[in-house]
Amino acid sequence: MTHRFQEGQRVRLAADLRLAGRVVPAEGSGSEEDAAVGTLSLASDTPGTVERVDAPREREQSPAVREYVRLKGLLDDFGHQMPPASRQQLVEQIASLEPEWTAHRAHGPRVTVRVRLDNGFVLDDARADLFRHA
Repeated sequence: MTHRFQEGQRVRLAADLRLAGRVVPAEGSGSEEDAAVGTLSLASDTPGTVERVDAPREREQSPAVREYVRLKGLLDDFGHQMPPASRQQLVEQIASLEPEWTAHRAHGPRVTVRVRLDNGFVLDDARADLFRHA
């Protein structure tokens, strides 16, 4: 699903969120002794305003996807020079990794947003699919 957000647009959380992890002061050094561990829950439909839309980024590649890209490049560059048995083995390896590659490509690039919620919380570098248009 494609989400088209613009700065200043009103949005709502699409689902309940639970944020957990290390909490550090925004202006602090973030040293280990200043850190606390916390959990914050945000309810679905919490309204907010988009402050920034980050350009789509390629998703991180899994080891299987990286291997597919490597083997496909090898086949494209040197396949015509390979002995038939080696070439066939390479084609079979590529075919076994194809479902993972197809799934990776289907998700497309990841769009992230910075949203200032009406309750004062800011979600930065959040996946756009966590929000819906208000």
